[in-house]
Amino acid sequence: MNVFTLAQPEREAQLLPRLVELTDRHRARGAAYANILAAIGHGSGREYQAIADLPWLPVRLFKTRQLKSIPDDEVFKVLTSSGTTGDVSRVYLDKAAAAAQTRMLGRTLQTVLGPKRLPMLIVDSTAIVKNRRSFSARGAGVLGMVTFGRDHVWALDEHGEPDVAAVRGFLAEHGDQPFLIFGFTFMVWLYLYELARDNGLDLSNGILVHSGGWKKLVDRQVDNAEFRRAFQAGTGLTRIHNFYGMVEQIGVVYLEGPDGDSLYCPDFADVVIRDPETWEPLPPGRPGLVEVVSTLPESYPGHVLLTEDLGVINGIDDGAWPGKRFSILGRLARAEARGCSDTFAGGSA
Repeated sequence: MNVFTLAQPEREAQLLPRLVELTDRHRARGAAYANILAAIGHGSGREYQAIADLPWLPVRLFKTRQLKSIPDDEVFKVLTSSGTTGDVSRVYLDKAAAAAQTRMLGRTLQTVLGPKRLPMLIVDSTAIVKNRRSFSARGAGVLGMVTFGRDHVWALDEHGEPDVAAVRGFLAEHGDQPFLIFGFTFMVWLYLYELARDNGLDLSNGILVHSGGWKKLVDRQVDNAEFRRAFQAGTGLTRIHNFYGMVEQIGVVYLEGPDGDSLYCPDFADVVIRDPETWEPLPPGRPGLVEVVSTLPESYPGHVLLTEDLGVINGIDDGAWPGKRFSILGRLARAEARGCSDTFAGGSA
């Protein structure tokens, strides 16, 4: 079930023809996407020699354009990103696409969790999923993960306060065997690490999967290395996997490897780092804008997307898993990101 198997040359050879096929498919089935490609000189019949040559869309376009490759009566689900009203991405899935994204997300996580559902400690409150009227991306993320666990226990009560008794009870029942912990990075630090450290709780059999970035922990001088060091020293937890993903490329998570210093691409995905001024692909060690590539998006043209995140490739085929290993460095300034999207919206490149 491992989906981290392809060395970079083999990955490129397998993904490129499928990505070209998807580009043609979306061009034929979506007028908006076809118009964008025509405007930037990527008409039908153009040949591509490398993944980095393929035309990309800025993720921000999904906030301002309806981009889909299926008729209205086949839309099974519309996913939305976080943001204020009118400033959210909308991603259109048919039944096949929805099933595929769930299946491939499961296969990716099984690489570190194993094939069986584990007892699950959720570092959040049930309130985040109960109030559907103010349903957030955080709530959607939690709901998306609960299917990979069983015997769920919430580490926070309905008021968002740490529930020490609930965590103690969970560990008393499940702590002597592997168990899954999920939460957003800043909440895991604030509400699980500090709770476990201060109460002498043993998390050594846990497998932590977390996401959401480090911005909210900057003031506490907590980065990935300190996060991992502190958890190991204070709670015994060593199996920690950060991940990077987005609603615009649903079903794909770039998972932190067992070495803990990089994110890796599953076999059906890849990343390109681009110079934010020239758009040229950059070699390892040079930071730039992160482009995410996946063969999963069939119901909308999300297979090659330029994000608003800065990243760097740390190495290629030289880590715990094959392929590119990379790090996310933060978010591009808003004004610069708008400029990037405006380039496409205006029909020039």
